[in-house]
Amino acid sequence: MLIRPATPADVPAVLPMVANICALHESWDTDKYGFLPQPEKRYQRWLTRLANQEGSVFLVAENQGQLVAFVAATVEQEIPIYRTKEFGFIHDIWVEPEYRQQGIAKQIVELTIERFRQMGVEQIRLDTAAINEAARKLFTSCGFRLSTMEMLITL
Repeated sequence: MLIRPATPADVPAVLPMVANICALHESWDTDKYGFLPQPEKRYQRWLTRLANQEGSVFLVAENQGQLVAFVAATVEQEIPIYRTKEFGFIHDIWVEPEYRQQGIAKQIVELTIERFRQMGVEQIRLDTAAINEAARKLFTSCGFRLSTMEMLITL
């Protein structure tokens, strides 16, 4: 399994994975993840930009020429009341179901952490769905800890 930086040429192969992650999230919580139609198409320009942007981490896992996983993460600015001025943020991570339980997600997260470390980023954040216990176990095994809990009400 080769994990490498994504290129703009990889974006079309990543978009079906984006569609899958969006569908999964929406099935878990339609209020939080109420996507517009075809959210993967809305990702296309953003992912292409990430592939060319220094302040981001966009990695793919490739198995015999086929992309089977990705992570998309960026450096974000904190509001100016905190000591932390910027932080890395992992927006999305996906491993195709038939490639799960092989350590790919852990490797991608660890590489993402290392890339942010090389950029001088001192803190990384992410969100996980309340139902996604597997993701919390993965991120905990990579050194993340619970920080806040988002709550939602639909009016």
